[in-house]
Amino acid sequence: MKNLLSNIANPQDLRKLNQEQLPQLAKELREFIIDIVSTKEGHLGASLGVVELTIALHYLFDTPNDLLVWDVGHQAYGHKILTGRKDVFHTNRQFGGIAGFPSRKESKFDAFGVGHSSTSISAALGMAIASNLKGETEKHHIAVIGDASIAGGMAFEALNHAGVSKANLLIILNDNAIGIDPAVGALKEYLTRVKSDKKLAAQNNIIKALNFNYSGPIDGHNLPKLLSELERLKSVKGPKFLHIITTKGKGLQKAEEDQITYHAPGKFDKISGERLKKEANLFTKYQDVFGKTIVELAEKNDKIVAITPAMLTGSSLNLMLKRFPKRTFDVGIAEQHAVTLAAGMATQGVVPFCNIYSTFLQRAYDQVIHDVALQNLPVIFCLDRAGLVGEDGATHHGVFDIAYLRCIPNLIIFAPRNEIELRNILYTAQLGLKHPIAIRYPRGYGHLKEWQQPFCKIEIGKGTCLKEGNKIAILSVGTIEKNVSEAILLSEEKLNKKGCISHFDMRFIKPLDENLLHSIFQKHETIITVEDGVIVGGFGSAIIEFAAKHHYTNTIKTIGIPDKFIEHGATNSLLYELGLDAKSLANLFQLYL
Repeated sequence: MKNLLSNIANPQDLRKLNQEQLPQLAKELREFIIDIVSTKEGHLGASLGVVELTIALHYLFDTPNDLLVWDVGHQAYGHKILTGRKDVFHTNRQFGGIAGFPSRKESKFDAFGVGHSSTSISAALGMAIASNLKGETEKHHIAVIGDASIAGGMAFEALNHAGVSKANLLIILNDNAIGIDPAVGALKEYLTRVKSDKKLAAQNNIIKALNFNYSGPIDGHNLPKLLSELERLKSVKGPKFLHIITTKGKGLQKAEEDQITYHAPGKFDKISGERLKKEANLFTKYQDVFGKTIVELAEKNDKIVAITPAMLTGSSLNLMLKRFPKRTFDVGIAEQHAVTLAAGMATQGVVPFCNIYSTFLQRAYDQVIHDVALQNLPVIFCLDRAGLVGEDGATHHGVFDIAYLRCIPNLIIFAPRNEIELRNILYTAQLGLKHPIAIRYPRGYGHLKEWQQPFCKIEIGKGTCLKEGNKIAILSVGTIEKNVSEAILLSEEKLNKKGCISHFDMRFIKPLDENLLHSIFQKHETIITVEDGVIVGGFGSAIIEFAAKHHYTNTIKTIGIPDKFIEHGATNSLLYELGLDAKSLANLFQLYL
């Protein structure tokens, strides 16, 4: 049979096919995605689930003139392949290659840049209103959103607005009952009932009550049905809502059977679907250090609860859920709610560990300030994926947290340099702090084999000296300490100047250890700060502010993430590119010796 996909470079080529050929194209598109992702890695299950929908949308609508917005973008691989990026798709998520999420600077077919969830309806509605203002009343605006994402607060806000607008907006709910982990909440239960109760779908319908023209639910893998319904909806004016049912991982049995793992499975055999075994890592992921430690602490402290916004597996709170299901709360994609829920619990003497990825806490900034810090409530924020996160790129790098949290009164900020420090600060935090605390730690593996040591209380606001020298002082926070320590050894050995460099792990970005800082500034000519967060407003800025306040005139050099968005790529490649790898740091340190 003739290969159809090989002759399709863009949606115009797609529209030349007969409808009867589209199922064959769907088969080929699935095979192409599986073939590439099996060796290059990436997000698999979500894109396999919307192959038919992707084809139908580009076949019937005049993209990119009609505007198509994907929520999050995990499911946009087919979209990328059909819109001019097939030949470079093998570079997906790789350093210098195409991004793993839709990006406006990458393609005119990517109407809106996405990476965080629940934004598609607001964005598409904004586009639709703009079209009305310009008199472009025939233009279509489509938002594709999943059943987990639509439960996010921002999506509800957009639905509330869209329902009273005159906007030519089509919302497609891709309902597969799972995000990364299984979808949760009352809305998910309602959607489950709608699937099996035609009367409920037709009459007592939440979406209809919000003034949408609702249709569905229909089989999202039935191309003729999809095409027919989308063709009908093109002629319907105003806000419309199409509910489709799909299977995440469709077309690869292993991905259908284990949808959590095959959301992003790593490398796998493209025929059997079996994941390829990686070389055993002797170390432990930071998320697992957290997950195992909180269970250990919860065994002895019955006031401890855990909260996550839809990241049970990613944060390793699935361990807590298994052991203490009544004390573990997955609130869905709702970071604002997660933070204020934790605040409410804290008012009643509960000890809430609120685990949110660094980049996702940005979505709950007001709640951190207004609901937690202003009331000085002892919520324990555990910021997973702090620093550079690698292939997910600019939307997911956790590099802003130090800068955006440091300005908040009452908030303690701690960055452990290793697994033992993380374990000990978790222990310390649940002993009865009088303030909220943010604990930031990275994605990936640590470097200590024996990290499960007896707990040791950490004195709040105290840094530590890792190495004494007499000329320059390196101040670091967090796990970048490992690169700094290696760089110091390289520098001193190359120049034969052992004992010239001091190294301090400040640990606390707030409050700073001012006694230690006075000693450092009085003994060293040059101070160099190193962090894996943004330089602007970050840890280095705090040291400069300290020096200015106390009239120190030492030379201060700040090293960290520059004032630009960092693209995707392997973390080691990004560290090298930014001069944060050990060799680059060593070369810089040598300039001051």
